[in-house]
Amino acid sequence: MDFFKYHGLGNDFVIIHDFNGERVGKGPLLAQRLCDRHFGAGADGEVFLTRSAQNYAMRIFNADGSEAEMCGNAIRCAAKHLWDFYLADGDSVTVDTLGSAKEIRRVNQGYAVDMGEPIWGTDCTSPVDTELEAAGRRLSAATVSMGNPHAVIFVPNVDAVDLETIGPAVETHVLFPHQTNVEFVEVSDDERLKVRVWERGVGPTLACGTGACASAVVAAKRGFVSRSCTVSLPGGDLHVDWKDDNHVWMTGPAVRVYAGR
Repeated sequence: MDFFKYHGLGNDFVIIHDFNGERVGKGPLLAQRLCDRHFGAGADGEVFLTRSAQNYAMRIFNADGSEAEMCGNAIRCAAKHLWDFYLADGDSVTVDTLGSAKEIRRVNQGYAVDMGEPIWGTDCTSPVDTELEAAGRRLSAATVSMGNPHAVIFVPNVDAVDLETIGPAVETHVLFPHQTNVEFVEVSDDERLKVRVWERGVGPTLACGTGACASAVVAAKRGFVSRSCTVSLPGGDLHVDWKDDNHVWMTGPAVRVYAGR
């Protein structure tokens, strides 16, 4: 089996061609083996490139074998792969995900993704602000979906957050029946956020595209930043632009590391 290693700001993925749908059924088991950083290729997630009726499609499995609805860094990597291997042409490609179809454009040295519209609340109907207790602390989280669930928590200093303790406690909180990604957000100024992420099914990652978008729209909604801002993550910066039509565009890099068999 051939595979391809990519990363977006250090958030890394193993990409596998599965255009006939022969391997995706083994996705959970393969992800646990391939993503293991000691006994496998090592990655935060595993991406199967398949086909839908009209477009290419992406199925992504986290390192623990659970399937994610969407991943912003992974879809940039998937689009770059399609262009790198001449599976797509032009400067725009549409890739289907479990959530919805996403348009990706080549721009300058990066890739811009239409991440769709934010959906507020743990169940899409509850209030944005959710009070919860986790790891012995009372927290206020803004809950929003960017195709997958997020709990956004503002803090004065993200570097002081005990991510390994609080992250999993929020991820698996009873308020989130399907678990959630968790973002700890520090407002640097009205055009920049600093974010650390605990990803559902993975743990700490160097970057999270959907998490950057979730953090940016919550911060903009509260008036902390403008609707166009930079999100600084441990692996680097993403630019998030919340358009007037309510669609969120995320722009960032994607890098091919190597191919393997």
